[in-house]
Amino acid sequence: MDNLQMLRWQAAEYSLECDGGVMAELSKSQIDKLGDRLRMDPHTEEDLRLLDEFRNSYSQSFEPVRLILQRRTLEPVARNIKSTLSIVAKLRRQNIRLSRIQDIAGCRLVVPNVVQQNQVVEILKIDFPSAAITDRRAKPSHGYRAVHVIVKVHEKPFEIQVRSFLQHQWAELSEKASDIVDREIKYGGCGKGFQIPIMAISTQIADYETEEMALVDPGPIPTSANITHALIRERMEKLMRLRVMIAFQVKSLTSILEGIRSAGL
Repeated sequence: MDNLQMLRWQAAEYSLECDGGVMAELSKSQIDKLGDRLRMDPHTEEDLRLLDEFRNSYSQSFEPVRLILQRRTLEPVARNIKSTLSIVAKLRRQNIRLSRIQDIAGCRLVVPNVVQQNQVVEILKIDFPSAAITDRRAKPSHGYRAVHVIVKVHEKPFEIQVRSFLQHQWAELSEKASDIVDREIKYGGCGKGFQIPIMAISTQIADYETEEMALVDPGPIPTSANITHALIRERMEKLMRLRVMIAFQVKSLTSILEGIRSAGL
């Protein structure tokens, strides 16, 4: 049984049941009309109930993906189903149809470095040949860098986030700043001066990972072995300096944020 057959089989096995039977699903047109209504205020109780049912239809998506990833010795971390408030906020913030939102359900893979990140993405392309790939490293979203692999489960999109360790650290820092200081930080808001240092750290991580990749693919090899060793040593030293700088800045900003939380500012 290939991976796509397994995914379909698992989807059938884990189809969501409600009130003793399979929950009747909204059509694409009904979903998009619901999204249009949710952009408006106030919401009706019926629309909120329909949105909650729509969210719940994603609740069994993780298990089929987990089984496939575990065959590759990958251990995904499940993400909570996107909350009602987050979905409504995204509908209002972006010109997007409700049926086109791809991150209502998903999981996350965090790997040690950008080299392994590329390797994992290539594996996912094999296991999910119809997957759509969004590489946010070349075009970061307000500093956020990762690779998103969108697969289909139950005929619904399921987002697999693939992050390097440093990308994950940055995302956690940005999330913390958004929770404590200003929700708009994640979307490019000023955030009382926190946006600038957070963006600077993202740029430093991008520089670090560029150097990291250069060690794997250094380009034309000099004819002298001594020059080659000198270049490798120079790049390693640069990586170490960047890593220390990034770690210090992440730790410092995290301490400031925790201080703000403790002070209740």
